[in-house]
Amino acid sequence: QVRLVESGGGLVQAGGSLRLSCAASGRIFSNYAMGWFRQAPGKEREFVASIIWSRGTTYYADSVKGRFTISRDNAKNTTYLQMNSLKAEDAAVYYCAASKLGRSVIFSYAYDQWGQGTQVTVSS
Repeated sequence: QVRLVESGGGLVQAGGSLRLSCAASGRIFSNYAMGWFRQAPGKEREFVASIIWSRGTTYYADSVKGRFTISRDNAKNTTYLQMNSLKAEDAAVYYCAASKLGRSVIFSYAYDQWGQGTQVTVSS
C-alpha cells in the first residue's frame, strides 16, 4: 500500500509559481499512474494532471495546460507539480493520488490512494 504525502503549498501572488511535491512510501509499480486533483471551497474535486509512471506520459486539464507541468523522479518516488502563472481560480486544496491500474486517469475513481492535501492560496 502506497502512502502519499504532499508538500509545497502556500500563499503566492497571482502570476507567481509554486512547486508541489508528492512523496510516496512503498513501491510504485511501472503500471501506476500518479495524479494531482484539486478542490476549491464549495466545488467538486477536479482533475489537474497525471503521469504514467513507467512511460512518463502526461495528461492535463485544459484549464492548466501550458502553465502546469507534472513530472516524477523514479529514484525518489516523488511526483511534482510545477505551477506557473498562477491565477486566483487555481486556489484550492491540491491532492496527490495513486492509481494502481493507470487507466482512466482523469477520473478520481481510478485512484486508490490519496494524500492529505496541501493548500494553495493565490492573492490578486
